[in-house]
Amino acid sequence: MQPFHLAFPVRDIESTRAFYAGVLGCAVGREHAAWIDFDLHGHQISAHVAPEACRPERTNEVDGDGVPVRHFGVVLEWEAWHALAERLERDRVPFRIAPRIRFQGQAGEQATFFLVDPSGNALEFKSFRDPARLFART
Repeated sequence: MQPFHLAFPVRDIESTRAFYAGVLGCAVGREHAAWIDFDLHGHQISAHVAPEACRPERTNEVDGDGVPVRHFGVVLEWEAWHALAERLERDRVPFRIAPRIRFQGQAGEQATFFLVDPSGNALEFKSFRDPARLFART
């Protein structure tokens, strides 16, 4: 699978670097005074300074949680997801939605958690015990 590229707004470079490189452990790529790139599990994400575009999140109810409508993230291998969730819990990183198994016993059963960066961007990290179930409908 080819990596994706995503550009998103942030309030400033330094708090963004502290979160993505420091908290999540993303490698820093190219950067400029107005943007910075990160390697998010092999995908290129570009944070562009645009504080006016950072806005409070809206949510939709999904399996009992208020899931941020505007969010992005990655699907990790089962063990990698658990290792990341455990590290973030150990480091006392605040979760927007704590690690849990969603849609238990259904086609879309998945491990998931949400974080919010300093600019209000929501990120979801998810995993499927059976990766073939990623797009399963039944």
